[in-house]
Amino acid sequence: MNTAIILAGGTGTRIGAAVPKQFIEIMGKPILAYTLEVFQRNRNIDAIEIVSHRDWVEEVKRIAGAYGITKTRWVTEGGATFQESVMKGLFHLKGELAAEDLVVISFGVSPMTTDEIIDDGIRVATLHGNAISSDPMTLCTCIKDDEESSTTSILRETLMGFANPWTFRFGEVTEAYETALERGILEDLEPHTTSLYFALGKRIWFSKSATTNIKITTREDLDIFEGQLLLRQKRAREAEQQEELQ
Repeated sequence: MNTAIILAGGTGTRIGAAVPKQFIEIMGKPILAYTLEVFQRNRNIDAIEIVSHRDWVEEVKRIAGAYGITKTRWVTEGGATFQESVMKGLFHLKGELAAEDLVVISFGVSPMTTDEIIDDGIRVATLHGNAISSDPMTLCTCIKDDEESSTTSILRETLMGFANPWTFRFGEVTEAYETALERGILEDLEPHTTSLYFALGKRIWFSKSATTNIKITTREDLDIFEGQLLLRQKRAREAEQQEELQ
């Protein structure tokens, strides 16, 4: 069984909107709905769990119902941090999933994830136990001396950038969070499950991503997503016109 865990508990303060960014409407639809539709359509996803901010649980349920997200089986409250929300989402599924089942963890504000990205994550995680959507670095990189300058470069060929989603065997990732709690290391980690795996000495495996597969964080990202939607509409119209001519 493959379950998508959709993280919709953020407040989105950096974007400066009146509502959390997952509820911002683009072309008349909340960003969260676009993300949920990606996983609803994917043939390899069997169920969806949405991890919500406690004040927005009813709105999350409304969106899932309004947009036909029939794979939604659980809506649960998240925590104060990314790590806590992931952990709560995982622990809520104890007794529901088997150790060998896969969980595909995604930000609720990553609506440009594709079937190819999801499917490759499932393929790699089936083989190795985890898969992180990843991209080679295309920009030249450096180590900051301060906020304004640097004197040290890094070979970009040695770097990979992690994107979204992250796919894990349920038993292994749940055990990793249980170990982190026992050791008291969770609060000291960077806010990603990959950081936890590295801290525990685990190997991370790469799966496919794309340059358009971004997490919406800034107002510029909203423009990028809207542009992608307009491009999809344009291509759909062109395809329809081609069919009419044949």
